[in-house]
Amino acid sequence: MTVLATDRLEARELTLDDAPFVHALVNDPDWIRFIGPRDAATVDAARAYLERAYLPLYAKRGLGLWAVSRRGETELIGVCSLLKRETLPDPDLGFAFLPQGRGQGYAREVAAACLAYAHGALGHPRVVAICSPGNTASCRVLEDVGMRFEKLVRLSEAGEELCLYASGEAAGA
Repeated sequence: MTVLATDRLEARELTLDDAPFVHALVNDPDWIRFIGPRDAATVDAARAYLERAYLPLYAKRGLGLWAVSRRGETELIGVCSLLKRETLPDPDLGFAFLPQGRGQGYAREVAAACLAYAHGALGHPRVVAICSPGNTASCRVLEDVGMRFEKLVRLSEAGEELCLYASGEAAGA
Protein backbone atom coordinates (compact mmCIF):
# COMPACT_ATOMS: atom_id res chain seq x y z
CA MET A 1 0.00 0.00 0.00
CA THR A 2 1.49 3.32 -1.09
CA VAL A 3 1.34 5.97 1.60
CA LEU A 4 3.09 8.78 -0.28
CA ALA A 5 3.89 9.36 -3.93
CA THR A 6 5.86 12.06 -5.70
CA ASP A 7 6.85 12.48 -9.33
CA ARG A 8 9.85 10.18 -8.86
CA LEU A 9 9.24 8.26 -5.63
CA GLU A 10 6.74 6.21 -3.72
CA ALA A 11 6.72 5.28 -0.06
CA ARG A 12 4.92 2.39 1.59
CA GLU A 13 4.76 0.71 4.96
CA LEU A 14 7.66 -1.55 5.82
CA THR A 15 7.04 -5.29 6.10
CA LEU A 16 9.03 -8.15 7.57
CA ASP A 17 10.14 -8.97 4.02
CA ASP A 18 12.09 -5.68 4.09
CA ALA A 19 14.48 -6.99 6.75
CA PRO A 20 17.47 -7.28 4.35
CA PHE A 21 16.99 -3.63 3.34
CA VAL A 22 16.61 -2.51 6.97
CA HIS A 23 19.75 -4.47 7.86
CA ALA A 24 21.71 -2.65 5.12
CA LEU A 25 20.28 0.76 6.05
CA VAL A 26 20.81 0.68 9.82
CA ASN A 27 24.33 -0.71 9.37
CA ASP A 28 25.32 1.97 6.85
CA PRO A 29 28.18 4.05 8.31
CA ASP A 30 26.25 7.31 7.85
CA TRP A 31 23.19 5.90 9.68
CA ILE A 32 25.40 4.85 12.58
CA ARG A 33 27.23 8.20 12.58
CA PHE A 34 24.17 10.46 12.45
CA ILE A 35 21.31 8.36 13.87
CA GLY A 36 23.05 5.78 16.01
CA PRO A 37 23.49 2.03 16.17
CA ARG A 38 20.50 -0.28 16.21
CA ASP A 39 20.23 -3.88 17.34
CA ALA A 40 20.26 -5.28 13.80
CA ALA A 41 23.64 -6.93 13.19
CA THR A 42 22.05 -9.70 11.11
CA VAL A 43 19.04 -9.89 8.80
CA ASP A 44 17.21 -11.93 11.45
CA ALA A 45 17.99 -9.26 14.04
CA ALA A 46 16.75 -6.60 11.61
CA ARG A 47 13.51 -8.55 11.19
CA ALA A 48 13.09 -8.69 14.98
CA TYR A 49 13.90 -4.96 15.19
CA LEU A 50 11.22 -4.21 12.57
CA GLU A 51 8.70 -6.35 14.43
CA ARG A 52 9.48 -4.76 17.79
CA ALA A 53 10.19 -1.12 16.95
CA TYR A 54 8.37 -0.12 13.78
CA LEU A 55 5.53 -2.39 12.69
CA PRO A 56 3.44 -1.69 15.84
CA LEU A 57 3.52 2.05 15.08
CA TYR A 58 1.28 1.76 12.03
CA ALA A 59 -1.72 0.52 14.00
CA LYS A 60 -0.94 2.39 17.21
CA ARG A 61 -0.73 5.95 15.94
CA GLY A 62 -1.21 5.90 12.17
CA LEU A 63 2.36 7.09 11.85
CA GLY A 64 5.50 5.17 11.03
CA LEU A 65 8.56 4.54 8.97
CA TRP A 66 7.97 4.12 5.24
CA ALA A 67 10.14 2.36 2.69
CA VAL A 68 11.06 4.59 -0.27
CA SER A 69 11.64 3.39 -3.82
CA ARG A 70 11.83 5.02 -7.21
CA ARG A 71 8.41 4.97 -8.86
CA GLY A 72 7.76 1.70 -10.63
CA GLU A 73 10.78 -0.02 -9.06
CA THR A 74 10.93 -2.51 -6.22
CA GLU A 75 14.48 -1.78 -4.99
CA LEU A 76 14.29 0.21 -1.75
CA ILE A 77 16.64 3.19 -1.54
CA GLY A 78 15.66 4.79 1.74
CA VAL A 79 13.06 5.57 4.36
CA CYS A 80 11.00 8.54 5.41
CA SER A 81 9.04 8.74 8.60
CA LEU A 82 6.59 10.49 10.79
CA LEU A 83 7.05 9.32 14.35
CA LYS A 84 5.69 10.50 17.67
CA ARG A 85 8.44 10.26 20.24
CA GLU A 86 7.61 10.50 23.92
CA THR A 87 10.38 13.09 24.28
CA LEU A 88 9.02 15.51 21.66
CA PRO A 89 5.68 17.36 21.82
CA ASP A 90 4.90 17.00 18.10
CA PRO A 91 5.27 14.33 15.41
CA ASP A 92 8.71 14.36 13.89
CA LEU A 93 9.81 13.97 10.32
CA GLY A 94 12.79 11.82 9.42
CA PHE A 95 14.55 10.34 6.41
CA ALA A 96 17.59 8.25 5.58
CA PHE A 97 18.91 6.84 2.32
CA LEU A 98 21.37 4.21 1.24
CA PRO A 99 24.33 5.55 -0.77
CA GLN A 100 22.62 4.79 -4.12
CA GLY A 101 19.73 7.08 -3.11
CA ARG A 102 21.82 10.06 -2.03
CA GLY A 103 22.74 13.19 -3.94
CA GLN A 104 19.75 13.10 -6.28
CA GLY A 105 17.27 15.25 -4.38
CA TYR A 106 15.26 12.26 -3.16
CA ALA A 107 15.49 13.22 0.53
CA ARG A 108 14.18 16.71 -0.22
CA GLU A 109 11.39 15.32 -2.41
CA VAL A 110 10.15 12.74 0.07
CA ALA A 111 10.59 15.09 3.06
CA ALA A 112 8.40 17.71 1.37
CA ALA A 113 5.74 15.08 0.60
CA CYS A 114 5.88 13.71 4.14
CA LEU A 115 5.54 17.19 5.61
CA ALA A 116 2.58 18.00 3.35
CA TYR A 117 0.96 14.68 4.35
CA ALA A 118 1.46 15.43 8.05
CA HIS A 119 -0.03 18.93 7.83
CA GLY A 120 -2.74 18.06 5.30
CA ALA A 121 -4.11 14.52 5.48
CA LEU A 122 -3.15 13.93 9.11
CA GLY A 123 -4.01 17.46 10.28
CA HIS A 124 -0.96 18.07 12.44
CA PRO A 125 -0.59 21.83 12.90
CA ARG A 126 3.08 21.48 13.83
CA VAL A 127 5.76 18.99 12.80
CA VAL A 128 9.31 18.89 14.09
CA ALA A 129 12.52 17.21 12.99
CA ILE A 130 15.74 16.47 14.80
CA CYS A 131 19.13 16.42 13.19
CA SER A 132 22.69 15.96 14.35
CA PRO A 133 24.47 19.34 14.08
CA GLY A 134 27.20 17.69 12.01
CA ASN A 135 24.73 16.36 9.47
CA THR A 136 24.76 19.47 7.29
CA ALA A 137 23.15 17.73 4.31
CA SER A 138 20.06 16.72 6.32
CA CYS A 139 19.87 20.11 8.02
CA ARG A 140 19.90 21.72 4.56
CA VAL A 141 17.08 19.40 3.39
CA LEU A 142 14.96 20.42 6.39
CA GLU A 143 15.51 24.09 5.61
CA ASP A 144 14.79 23.54 1.91
CA VAL A 145 11.35 22.06 2.73
CA GLY A 146 10.47 25.08 4.87
CA MET A 147 11.38 23.92 8.36
CA ARG A 148 13.11 26.41 10.64
CA PHE A 149 15.80 25.80 13.20
CA GLU A 150 14.42 26.47 16.70
CA LYS A 151 16.97 25.32 19.24
CA LEU A 152 19.31 22.59 20.40
CA VAL A 153 17.64 19.78 22.37
CA ARG A 154 18.52 16.50 24.04
CA LEU A 155 16.13 13.57 23.79
CA SER A 156 17.52 12.17 27.03
CA GLU A 157 19.60 13.61 29.84
CA ALA A 158 22.74 11.89 28.60
CA GLY A 159 21.88 12.22 24.90
CA GLU A 160 23.75 14.22 22.32
CA GLU A 161 22.60 17.74 21.50
CA LEU A 162 20.45 17.76 18.38
CA CYS A 163 19.11 20.56 16.21
CA LEU A 164 15.32 20.89 16.49
CA TYR A 165 13.57 22.17 13.37
CA ALA A 166 9.86 22.94 13.12
CA SER A 167 7.19 23.56 10.52
CA GLY A 168 3.70 24.84 11.00
CA GLU A 169 2.06 26.55 13.95
CA ALA A 170 4.53 28.64 15.98
CA ALA A 171 7.53 27.33 13.98
CA GLY A 172 10.53 29.48 14.63
CA ALA A 173 8.84 31.32 17.49
